[in-house]
Amino acid sequence: MSEIPQTDVSRPSALPTAKFSQRGTVSQSSIDQNSAEYLDAIEEEWNKRVDMEVETLVDGMVDLVSLASVSDKDKFRIAQESFQAQSRAESMVRAANSLLSITHSMKLLLLLSDEAQLAHRRDAELKVVQEERDDARQKVADLLDDILRRKAS
Repeated sequence: MSEIPQTDVSRPSALPTAKFSQRGTVSQSSIDQNSAEYLDAIEEEWNKRVDMEVETLVDGMVDLVSLASVSDKDKFRIAQESFQAQSRAESMVRAANSLLSITHSMKLLLLLSDEAQLAHRRDAELKVVQEERDDARQKVADLLDDILRRKAS
């Protein structure tokens, strides 16, 4: 019998003999994950992609600033630094385009996501925080009662 999926997240799958690229392979452990674990793994992957692109932009800016030193240079050194600056600027443009693509994908995911599930998750988290607050208040009240009893006796 087939199980009812917990979410509407599509999971990539491949035929056992299909080996077109390493990126498209899916291990058995990722298939055995529940939906929350799968979504957490996807979120972590997005975070790594964003971090990598931002790091590329920062490194590129640092390199461009270091190449912009003013000193006595011959024509060969000037041409060499010009080429380095162009190649670094191109990699920064690619990283910026990749970040734009990532943000576009995230916007689409947000627009197409299930708002009821987000609201339910937010309400559940609010309930947990309120319970923790009430527990903390109770502990403070108990400690205060103990202190006042000690002073009275």
